[in-house]
Amino acid sequence: MAAVRIEDVAKTYPNGHTAIRHADLDIGDGEFLVLVGPSGCGKSTLLRLIAGLETPTSGRVFIGGHDVTAVPPQGRDLAMVFQSYALYPHMTVRDNLAYGLKVRRTDRAVVTERVASVAAALDLEELLDRRPAQLSGGQRQRVALGRAIVRQPRAFLLDEPLSNLDPALRALARAELRRLHRRLGVTVVYVTHDQEEAMTLGGRVAVMRDGVIEQVAPPLEVYARPVNTFVARFIGAPPMNLIPATLVGAEAPSGALAGIRPQDVTLCDGGGLQAIVELVEPRGYDHLLHLRLDASGGDPFLVVVAGSTPPAIGAAVFLSLPPERLHLFEGRDGARVV
Repeated sequence: MAAVRIEDVAKTYPNGHTAIRHADLDIGDGEFLVLVGPSGCGKSTLLRLIAGLETPTSGRVFIGGHDVTAVPPQGRDLAMVFQSYALYPHMTVRDNLAYGLKVRRTDRAVVTERVASVAAALDLEELLDRRPAQLSGGQRQRVALGRAIVRQPRAFLLDEPLSNLDPALRALARAELRRLHRRLGVTVVYVTHDQEEAMTLGGRVAVMRDGVIEQVAPPLEVYARPVNTFVARFIGAPPMNLIPATLVGAEAPSGALAGIRPQDVTLCDGGGLQAIVELVEPRGYDHLLHLRLDASGGDPFLVVVAGSTPPAIGAAVFLSLPPERLHLFEGRDGARVV
């Protein structure tokens, strides 16, 4: 396996669109790092720059300590798994798994041994003689992963490989990916727009926006101490509430935003922040309340409440905001204050 380093990498296309803006990122040997962000933020472009499928406008890419910026994809010894799986439809599962080794003229006995080992690890043994059209979406996803694993590359690059699966199968596939990573100890760079997927898979998460890496940290740190309002709102479901705040003190910024997660707000009998219930979303194990704090409109204030009997629509409620659960941000640029 190998570490991956991105050093001051930028990518601007001939039409003037800048997809990556001076990105710096260190991915440790054997680490599972997730690139997450909204559509168009540059995460897939960054993955393609690591793979060598795109050439940076400036900056350098290192794999295993070696500068590979000018090295073509086939010389980087990386395996990439795409959203579409890209399996060969006319080949059996066995031949799909073996293809990458055969084109490298790997000894036949080694090919047979590796295919058998990967098929056993991914529960593909009974599918080896089937073709992709005879497989379910989850089975195709496992074959695509197996084809990458069998090559024993230096690192794995996964571009939204679970997005074609239904929610239940995605949850199972996430768990399987984590087990595989623990067993193989491989370096993985994984792209997704799904923040839940990022939180459950990544040893660290890199949150991107408009070609910029906003924060890189373990998932719980990103959730507990977001560096700005974008990360605060993007990571966590439902998203963090943000309301204008006035800070007192010589060092306090003139304008601020107070943030609090919907799960951290509680209803009280009186004396707290008053709001009106506009919508109630039952979620089975709890309810999500959409509240209006005042007549000025704006985004609803969200609160998660347990129990089977939520407040009625139109009811007035009082909210308790624990000070220790508050996040404070600059009103001007959204940067974290506390």
